[in-house]
Amino acid sequence: MQPLSTADCHVRLGVDLIAHSWDAVVLTALRAGPRRRVELRAELGGVGDKVLHQSLARLRARGLVEQVDRAYRLTATGASFAGGPLLALARWAEEHAAAVTGPA
Repeated sequence: MQPLSTADCHVRLGVDLIAHSWDAVVLTALRAGPRRRVELRAELGGVGDKVLHQSLARLRARGLVEQVDRAYRLTATGASFAGGPLLALARWAEEHAAAVTGPA
């Protein structure tokens, strides 16, 4: 196995997929099934329409989300990412939230 360098590290690719804070949230919401943009916006709360539009555009460009009949849904790759590493990250964050955020 070759040592990983900063330039070719696969972790970097994974992190780049969720570098924008709303991207991971959108992927998580779409795990439950296709949603129209207005439904996503209402469900997520706190996200502006422009930011949501940008997030969906990024996720579509990466091949994680597709638009069908005015609704957005995860592609097979998106479902694999959202239900695998992203879900594992969310579970880890829930378990370790107190340790990494410090005292309130």
